Amino acid sequence: MRPPWDKYFMDIATLVASRSTCLRRNVGACVVKDRRILTTGYNGAPTGIAHCEDVGCLREKLKVPSGERHELCRGLHAEQNAIIQAAKTGISLEGAIMYVTNYPCFICAKMIINSGIKKVVYKKGYPDKEAKDFLKKSGIEMVKLEGYE
Repeated sequence: MRPPWDKYFMDIATLVASRSTCLRRNVGACVVKDRRILTTGYNGAPTGIAHCEDVGCLREKLKVPSGERHELCRGLHAEQNAIIQAAKTGISLEGAIMYVTNYPCFICAKMIINSGIKKVVYKKGYPDKEAKDFLKKSGIEMVKLEGYE
């Protein structure tokens, strides 16, 4: 039996998350338009920089709670990497859908808004009230995919 499109693309985002090098949370993103994959991204250190799985987690060392002080992280988020990949390769995300394994943080929310993505489908929550407020005000459709968690 063929899976519905939302499950198919979320399963791909979940597979992409398996490449994550973050010690706290493995997140994957898959950006799609017209049922075609445009980009993917997972959370991890920038290209050429040592990964947290190799050198340790700065946020753990500083005891930073989840959902706070995103700037104190060596890595980029999956959403950021997917958007950056589009920019590097000249792909417009205007009108696209992002499938992401976790609800976006505040920084990612701002990037999603300005990238032109029209809808975000996610499977797990994330404790960031500002992100939820911004995304609601932006008019981007946020959909929690049921059957996950």
